[in-house]
Amino acid sequence: MKRFAVDSSALSCVGYNEKEKVLEVEFRENDAVWQYLKVGKRQYKEFMNSDSLGNYFSTKIKGKHPERRVK
Repeated sequence: MKRFAVDSSALSCVGYNEKEKVLEVEFRENDAVWQYLKVGKRQYKEFMNSDSLGNYFSTKIKGKHPERRVK
């Protein structure tokens, strides 16, 4: 999945597959890449338009969507 750099102290890159509803996130701290499943387009837009990507991610995505680590 193609990712693009974001302005965040916690996240370095974000990608989204609208058809499969998969959000892909790369973390600054350890360069780990995770995918979050069943993330709808509306929530993705809310996430990208939020004042803090890291805060939105930790309160509304992490732990609320199935996830898997990408190698």
